[in-house]
Amino acid sequence: MVGNNVSHSQVKTKRRFEPNLVRVSLHSEALDQTFQLRIAAKALRTVDKLGGLDAFLAKAKTDQLSDRAAKIKRDIEKKADA
Repeated sequence: MVGNNVSHSQVKTKRRFEPNLVRVSLHSEALDQTFQLRIAAKALRTVDKLGGLDAFLAKAKTDQLSDRAAKIKRDIEKKADA
């Protein structure tokens, strides 16, 4: 996303809005594994709110997840079915 920095004198300079990405290690209880992921800080707050990585991935839509997160979600679903 693109916008402007606006100074007190109303001089406008271009700026970019980047997502607040953080590198975290999240533990999957179903797979009993820890995964290192780069996710947005807001997504991390949602993981905490829902009660962990497994619950977050169960609720998330697969098309909105990264390839790696979608694979983890599939592995958790396979483990639950077995």
